[in-house]
Amino acid sequence: MPAKPLSVTALTKYIKYKFDQDEHLKDLLIEGEISNFKHNVRGHFYFTLKDENASISAIMFRFQANKVKFTPKDGMNVILRGYISVFEVAGSYQIYVQSMEETGLGNLYQAYLQLKEKLEKAGFFDSQHKKPLPKFPKQIAVLTSATGAAVRDIIHIINRRYPLVKILVYPTTVQGENAKNEIVENLKKAQANLDNDLIILGRGGGSIEDLWAFNEEIVAQAIYDCQIPIISAVGHETDFTIADFIADERAPTPSGAAEIAVPDQRNLLKDIDGMKNRMQEASYRVIQEGKRDVNRFLDRYIFKDPMRLLQPHERAFDEMMHRLNRAHPKKRLDDALEKKAEASHQLYRNYQRLLEIKHQALREHYHRLEAYNPKRLLEKGYTLTKKQGKIIKSIKDVQKGDHLEMEMQDGKLHVDVTNIEEDTHE
Repeated sequence: MPAKPLSVTALTKYIKYKFDQDEHLKDLLIEGEISNFKHNVRGHFYFTLKDENASISAIMFRFQANKVKFTPKDGMNVILRGYISVFEVAGSYQIYVQSMEETGLGNLYQAYLQLKEKLEKAGFFDSQHKKPLPKFPKQIAVLTSATGAAVRDIIHIINRRYPLVKILVYPTTVQGENAKNEIVENLKKAQANLDNDLIILGRGGGSIEDLWAFNEEIVAQAIYDCQIPIISAVGHETDFTIADFIADERAPTPSGAAEIAVPDQRNLLKDIDGMKNRMQEASYRVIQEGKRDVNRFLDRYIFKDPMRLLQPHERAFDEMMHRLNRAHPKKRLDDALEKKAEASHQLYRNYQRLLEIKHQALREHYHRLEAYNPKRLLEKGYTLTKKQGKIIKSIKDVQKGDHLEMEMQDGKLHVDVTNIEEDTHE
């Protein structure tokens, strides 16, 4: 027996913790019959889910309850998706329902979960495969119904936010048996247009059956193989399809995809104005600092009385002129020019001799190298034969079926050995 008794709250919290940590209870599907159904004034669903041998309390909060496409009633068979936890006040466990479907839709959801698990194990959802979206796209391909509200919302929002971008709509069936094939075909067409640098794939909300084309494996493979970044915008914010997990970016709605796809021109203009103001301020500071530097220089005595710079050198200049006059500077200058010309001529002759010596040595080295150049042999009709990068010197190094590379003067031949004849002549 424990040394210290637990409080009811502590025990209940511990039990709740155990429920919440159990992986099997975090996301599960339960099928059963509705009993004691109540739809309270706040919009929540309270009911019991039962079968022949057991029952469990269930609650579905208003936000999720508003998405149920039918009216739940006592005796109705349904499939619930949710998690199990403990309601601490009552000390009871119950299922917190996130979605509710009539039994007829249960198989679809099960197929969705199975495909999701398969693709996740195959690495289709890994972040390393996600391509970055272009910051300033030039042309956006929109794959959706040409008559739905989704395409109108996307075009309106993109034109409002970033009118520089071009929008190319690929009318696509997004519901029904042929939808998956049209989605795959239009993804290929969008990739073939080299001007497209972003794809928006999506549609408006609907039931799991309405959205099922985006849960098809061939659509998943086409999205995964696509070389252009894709934004998936299928249904409402709480609707998740296989396409959402594979796409490079998931938007909660088609309108949200338009906002993700392009920047807002108002923000860009604000950024430009901010940069313009910062540049003007920086330019003003540089100009002011330059003015201060110029004024400091102008305040120096050198600029106010420049003749003071010459005064210390006037006497030395006079003495130098006197010495030049006494030493016949013109004659000395002529002699110096003559010596300079002779030295330049001699330097040029030495340079020419050295250059000729170097050229002669270069020609001799070139002729020696040419004597060993294997290309000369190739020009005479010989070939250089290799097997797996190694030069073949004997037929003993070759077997029938080997693939050989024969290098000739103007290219290479790749041949397969079909017969080997050994030279019997001594």
